[in-house]
Amino acid sequence: MARIAPRVHTDAASIDRLKELQQALDAQLVATLQLRDGSIVSGTIPERPALQQFFGPDGDEGMNGLLLLDVDGEGRRMLWLDDVVDFSRIGSA
Repeated sequence: MARIAPRVHTDAASIDRLKELQQALDAQLVATLQLRDGSIVSGTIPERPALQQFFGPDGDEGMNGLLLLDVDGEGRRMLWLDDVVDFSRIGSA
């Protein structure tokens, strides 16, 4: 896996937000996610997102996370955790 992310976070507030999202997005959660670009996507999160150290486009090192989402009729999507602006729980798989 490439260790390069489109954005990395180093400040405490941003890292805390990533950690809160990681804890809230449980494995087997069915959710609707509002993304940074304004799009909305729904699906099942098969496993809790993983926070990792990545390098940003400028070579800076920081944190971000990867979120797998199974979308009906579309397959599996991989999203950057910091792209999730908000989410709502629909249920569990």
